[in-house]
This record gives sequence, C-alpha cells and structure tokens, in this order.
Amino acid sequence: MTLGVAAALTALRGRDYLSSADCSTDETTALIGLAQQLKSGERRIDLGNRVLGLIFSKASTRTRVSFQVAMAHLGGQTVDLHPSVTQLGRGEPLEDTARVLSRYCDVLAVRTFAQQEIVDYAFWSDVPVINALTDLEHPCQALADFMTMKEEHGELSGHTLAYVGDGNNVAHSLMLCGALLGVNIKIACPQGFEPLNGILEQARKIAPEGTSVDVTNDPFEAVKGAQAVYTDVWASMGQEEEQQQRAAAFAEFCVNQTLLNQAASDAIVLHCLPAHRGEEISAEVMEGPQSRIFDQAENRLHVQQALLAAVMGGL
Repeated sequence: MTLGVAAALTALRGRDYLSSADCSTDETTALIGLAQQLKSGERRIDLGNRVLGLIFSKASTRTRVSFQVAMAHLGGQTVDLHPSVTQLGRGEPLEDTARVLSRYCDVLAVRTFAQQEIVDYAFWSDVPVINALTDLEHPCQALADFMTMKEEHGELSGHTLAYVGDGNNVAHSLMLCGALLGVNIKIACPQGFEPLNGILEQARKIAPEGTSVDVTNDPFEAVKGAQAVYTDVWASMGQEEEQQQRAAAFAEFCVNQTLLNQAASDAIVLHCLPAHRGEEISAEVMEGPQSRIFDQAENRLHVQQALLAAVMGGL
C-alpha cells in the first residue's frame, strides 16, 4: 500500500458513510483497492472482537448477509437489531437508541426509508454509522458496482456507465460515486421518473473536468458506446402498489439484447438484484456472457469489509 493510499484509508477512521459523496476521490479509490486486495487474499485484516450493529427497517438479503460475513472475516461479530425485536418497534426515541448502542457496538449499519433518519443516527451516535440503503442513496452498492467495473476494464476514468430504469437511490449513488471516479454516467428514465435534480447538480459539481453526468428519456442514447449497462427493478421497496403503473411507463426500458447491442463490444451488464427477468432485464442478457451480476453481488462483501476496516481503524 502506497503512502497516499494508506493516508486516504486512515483518514476514514471514525467517520460516517452516509452518502457516496462523503468520501473524496482518493478515499473512494483506496476503498475499492483495499476491497480488491481482500478479495484476492493479498491482504488480511483482523479487528479482534469488534461488534457491528445492524438496524434494518427494510428487507434485505445481500446487504444483511454481506455485512455479517464481512464482519466475521474481520474477526468480529454482528448483532441484529431489527425494530420488530427491539424497543425501536415500540417507539423508543432514536436519539436514545443511538446513544445506547454506541456503548455496545463499534459500528452501526442502518437500512431504512428516510435519509434524515440515518443522518439522525449519525448525529446521536458516538461510533461510525454506515448507510446500508435509504430511499435517497445506496452508497455501499455503488462501491461494489465500480469495483466490478474496475475488475473488468481496469482504469475507470473516462469510461461510461449507462443506467436504464428508475431514477432511484441506486441511480443517485451511481451518479455521485461515478462522478468522483471520473466515470461518465448516463441515466435513462421514462419522463417523470428521473433522479432528483439536487443529486444531479451535486454529481456534476464534484465531477472532474471532462466527466459528464447526463439524464435522458432515451435508453438507446444512454447505452450507446457504454462500457457498463446497469438496471434495477422498476418498483423499489415501498412502491409495490405502483407496480402496474410503472410497468406501463417502463415498457421500453428493458435491458434486452437489442439494447445491449448499442453498448461497447466489451460492455458488461450489472444489476443490484433482486431481478425480475422479462421486466427490467431479459433472461437472455442476465444469463449471457456479458453479465457480471453475480460478481457484482459478491463484491458487496469485499467493499463492505474494506469500509468496516477503514472506519474502525483496523488498517
């Protein structure tokens, strides 16, 4: 590890990770590099008997399991603090919960609806708080996404990732994290489903000169020449009642072979899962030779292990 990379990782000690924009370009790059070292076995980190507290108000498979396994690989353990089995579910104030859990746990990962809730946890907590997904952002997912792209293409700067689908939390974090890394981001959404303007402007502000972050209503325009083509479900958690309405609006936004043919010849296909084959992605593309979807899912484990080690100062 070079002095610059070591300094970037050391700078994360004790810090929260609530947004992709909470890290600098150097810090984000260093986290992905550390994750690659952990994945390859080049690096091993033992934090001793540290404890991760999981506070998940939303259902989860990959995020929950990858955090638990990441903590186990670091020599620590995880406590599941689901609201249904804690006093959170009976109305205990968040500020009380955060202060108490800070005395039991070394780090908290929170998966919830409102971004303000995780901001409040970070305010009242004395230990680092990690965003394990909110309605606004999914920053750990974006780290894994760009790690997967880096594994395939090497240097990320100047490459293009096209996201086709809803302008949701995943799209927001891809825009912010991609901008930091110098990746051109093209978001294609039906009219009325675009990402928030505030996030778009923030991404453009932090992007280096020559890096673009654009939104279009034309999926073919977005995908043309891209090195990665990404999609997500059309209705996220909490939007299930809108499924039929969204299916009609997104009918032309399926990542199928016809659309994928517009991308670069070496383009990879990404999806944060769970996937609905035949809706946002065709079975042919999901199971095809360009799919890196399950590598991407695995990389959640490695980036979260790197992030946990960094914020707990175990480097």
